[in-house]
Amino acid sequence: MDENVNGAITAGLRARGVDLLTVQEDDRSGIPDASVLDRATQLGRCLVTHDVDFLTEVHLRPNAGQSFVGVVYAHPNRIGVGECIRDLELIAEVGDPESQANRIEYLPL
Repeated sequence: MDENVNGAITAGLRARGVDLLTVQEDDRSGIPDASVLDRATQLGRCLVTHDVDFLTEVHLRPNAGQSFVGVVYAHPNRIGVGECIRDLELIAEVGDPESQANRIEYLPL
């Protein structure tokens, strides 16, 4: 979870047993988006963000010949907390790192 993700979403996913790691828990708060994406890719974890600027970094990767772990973008004004939790739980249940690699999912699904 990127550091800008609403804490209620993180709490709701954890209450449903979804395995996740926040940027803060990984002691990476305040690092550039490129480094956050590099770290998520290193860990093999899909990255969830509310940060529209993050999408710029994601779109640069293929043009530079760089792969990345999957990214889920949820614009906070377009999806409520409950719907975001449900969609992310579904992605966690059916997704796998290989199928999400180099892809951006936009919420709501």
